[in-house]
Amino acid sequence: MKNVDWDDLRLFLAVARHGGLTGAAREQASSAATVGRRMLALERAIGRPLFMRRQTGYELTDDGRNLLARAQAMELGARTIADWLEAEGQRSVVRISAGTWTANFLAANFARLWRPDDPFRIAFKTTEARLDIAHREVEIGVRNAQPDSPNLAARRTVEVAHAPFRARSLVPARRDEWVAISPEDATTRSARWLSGRSDVVMAAWANTPRTLHDLIRAGVGKGVLPCFAGDRDADLERAGAEIAELREWQWLVMHNDDRHRPDVRTVIDRMVALVTAHAALFGGERPVGEG
Repeated sequence: MKNVDWDDLRLFLAVARHGGLTGAAREQASSAATVGRRMLALERAIGRPLFMRRQTGYELTDDGRNLLARAQAMELGARTIADWLEAEGQRSVVRISAGTWTANFLAANFARLWRPDDPFRIAFKTTEARLDIAHREVEIGVRNAQPDSPNLAARRTVEVAHAPFRARSLVPARRDEWVAISPEDATTRSARWLSGRSDVVMAAWANTPRTLHDLIRAGVGKGVLPCFAGDRDADLERAGAEIAELREWQWLVMHNDDRHRPDVRTVIDRMVALVTAHAALFGGERPVGEG
């Protein structure tokens, strides 16, 4: 069997809907003779009769009805793609790679990054791993170090402070116990800070920052969080002073070529404006009213 052309299937659908050549030809802006020839060619390509040709019109055979069901599914799929493209207006997508807490902060302030009339969309890639910006896995990466690749550019934003946090409801008996990212899952300096320390009592481990946060909130023990995450949670309180050795700069990293794209440049400018406006929060200054 030869490959079936989608244009022929569209003609077939029109003939099936109208029950003949005349209506199908009118719908497809063609001639009845041309539609008739194309249907004969389609039958030869498939190797099965699709129509019973009567004076009253074209009636589908069993094979014709089977093909109709499949062609209608294809038509629906094609229409779905067309509707998607039309609805999106073929908008570009700016992908942002960020760790759990930065992605959480950006999502909470999404209205500062994107507006309904923007000619682009934003896609978050939340991961503690470093996606490959040089090979276009994402357009923007939020990093804690300046890149060393000549293909990448970077923009320094704010300093990020870390501190131990605990649940406000944590019972006194558990205030000296810790929760942390397990050593085999620790990929950041803050996650590795407790690793190998003999002076701490571990209550539990987690494999993701989100689960670590859940354990802290549940009162299992205290744990290390970036201050911009811990201080925004009303159920948490500081369990000690800032861990000075974990203070680091935040960088926005992008490909040298992509940074000149209008959509990428717009998102970068808005991200810089957003985090700069919250520099005190990122830097570990206590929220108003915090003792």
